[in-house]
This record gives sequence, structure tokens and C-alpha cells, in this order.
Amino acid sequence: MLRRLYDWVMRLSGHRRAPWALFAIAFAESSFFPIPPDTLLAPMVLARTERAWRYAFICTAGSVLGGILGYTIGLTLAPVGHWLLAMSGHPGSEASLRAGFAKWGVGVILLQGLLPVPFKLVTITCGLARFPLWELLAASCVTRSVRFFGVTWLVRRFGPTLLPVVERRLAMAAGALVALIALALLGLRLLPSG
Repeated sequence: MLRRLYDWVMRLSGHRRAPWALFAIAFAESSFFPIPPDTLLAPMVLARTERAWRYAFICTAGSVLGGILGYTIGLTLAPVGHWLLAMSGHPGSEASLRAGFAKWGVGVILLQGLLPVPFKLVTITCGLARFPLWELLAASCVTRSVRFFGVTWLVRRFGPTLLPVVERRLAMAAGALVALIALALLGLRLLPSG
């Protein structure tokens, strides 16, 4: 099933209504859809490099606005939120994210939004945890912009042949960045308050 969804997304990249599809997929991925919008963004950027930054903006806007739906699902439809988390292969992840929100707040959203983790995990859990919506939206604007404008830059810069290599290295770099930020936050927590 996931393979068919992926193939469908790839076919959309060449369609004249691809920008609308990109917005819709980015919106849906933040709340219930299993395929990340990067899979449509990258081929669109390659096909029309002169529109690359517009596509990155569309993807970011769709993702942030879709986060409102994910938040609403978690806030008002808790059983649906739990089911979506389980269906996306992350049952029980709510507890660890809630603990992360309680301890680190917006930092969790910033980190998770950059990583190749379904963003719906963050948005639905924010609703379930009754995390302030305005903080979710502000952090989402930052982290989703960095991610989608970064993907756009990488695709424009390195093209389709180097994209798999770049993606592998990005995962390592993202892991190192997470470790550095976690260490910095831990260090700040351990410092005596004056």
C-alpha cells in the first residue's frame, strides 16, 4: 500500500497542478498522511528550478497549516490521535514526546521537525498534551522552513544523482546536531542557577 502511495506522489510531480498537490500533501502529512512531502518537492524542484523557492514556500505553508489539523485531532479526538500514531508505526511514542514537551518544550518541536520523523507525531502529540498552539505554530514555521528550504537548496545544488548520498549524510548530520543540542540543553540544566 505504501509503495502505491509513493508511486502516486511521484506521478503528481509532473502534473500541471503539482503545486496544489504539494500543498495538499504537506498539509496532510502533518496530520494523517504517511508519505513526506519531500518526495514530491524534490522532483518538482528538479523539473522547474526557477520555481524552486516558491515550491519550498508552498511546502512549508502546507505543513504548518496542516499542523493545526494534527493539533486539533490530538486535542479533540484523542482516540483518533492514538489510532493515527499507531497506524504510522509509532504506537506509544506519545508518552516519550509528552515527556519531551514537559522537559524541553519548543526544542522538541524544532528537533523533530528537522528529522525524517513523521511531523504528525509532533502535531498530534502537541494536541494530546495540550501544548500551546501558538508555540507549536511558531516552532513549526522555523523548523519546517529550515527543512524544506534546505531540501530545495540541496536538490538544486547537487541534483538527482547525489541526492541519495546527501540524504544519508543528512541523517548522520541531523543525529549529530540532535546530540549536540541535547548536550547543550543538559549542560544548561546542570548549571547552578544564580
